[in-house]
Amino acid sequence: MKKVFIIAEAGVNHNGSMEIAKRLVDAAKDSGADAVKFQTFQADKLVSKNAEKAEYQKNTTDRGETQYQMIKKLELSFESHRELIKYCKEREIKFLSSPFDIESIDALVGLGLDSLKIPSGEITNLPYLRRIGQFKGRIILSTGMSDIGEIEDALDVLAKAGTLKDNITVLHCNTEYPTPYGDVNLRAMLTIKNTFKIDVGYSDHTLGIEVPIAAVALGATVIEKHFTLDKTMAGPDHKASLNPIELKAMVNAIRNIEKAIGDGVKRPSQSEMKNRPIGRKSIVALKKIQKGEIFTDENITVKRPGTGISPMLWDQVIGKHSAFDFAEDDLIKLS
Repeated sequence: MKKVFIIAEAGVNHNGSMEIAKRLVDAAKDSGADAVKFQTFQADKLVSKNAEKAEYQKNTTDRGETQYQMIKKLELSFESHRELIKYCKEREIKFLSSPFDIESIDALVGLGLDSLKIPSGEITNLPYLRRIGQFKGRIILSTGMSDIGEIEDALDVLAKAGTLKDNITVLHCNTEYPTPYGDVNLRAMLTIKNTFKIDVGYSDHTLGIEVPIAAVALGATVIEKHFTLDKTMAGPDHKASLNPIELKAMVNAIRNIEKAIGDGVKRPSQSEMKNRPIGRKSIVALKKIQKGEIFTDENITVKRPGTGISPMLWDQVIGKHSAFDFAEDDLIKLS
């Protein structure tokens, strides 16, 4: 099994501050995540001036401001992206971002990224999908709010634009923050995998770390999870994010699950081989047996340890003449 790629989703939890953004990079690195992901957008190109916020955003931010006003405060300039990319290289963690408009796609490609993440809201954005498909690099596609037909359409657009299917990982996702456990539907990830014969993963918005761990056990190759420095900070996503301690716990649990999944071949493990003679049984004398006596159901039985004749050979022992004298509990031998 190849290593699960774990994305620590910083998103907009930097609150527009480069200092906080770099601290998020540090926290992601310290957690053991493979990448830290931000969001690249320009409010003027992303949302109209009078667009309403999502209900969860209204609950976590000022209800009196529009979505545009909220998002405008969370922009990071392209120059800030350049600085963050440099900082991620210094900290030896991969920088990722989700572009939300065509200009942002071009900017990230120009900054040298070899992987791009398509956010769930862009899965029905044909011009956007065409441009990002022309990138021909590694693409991670989130599928929140979509059905199987919309995923198929998006994959077709990406393929026609020049992106190979082998370079795409599709993430099952639910975009409610936080996602109720009853709405997760992890089996849909397997439906995506089986339908399109493509690598799959899971982008999680539930509270806690149980669901992404379960996704890995089901075969997710990529896990994405929001995190923050402090859940009480102002901003739309902090409350539904992990804190650094929880993020590290999730990463450690996923690494343990990776080891536990194994290669699927059923065989004794190296660690348990020493237990075979202790836990298994052998054919032994039920009572005193004299040389020449016939082995029967009345004078032999099965007990530990498993260092003698296997009980699977019982029928081959029954009816034979004993070549030795045996005391009770002696291991039976035939010659």
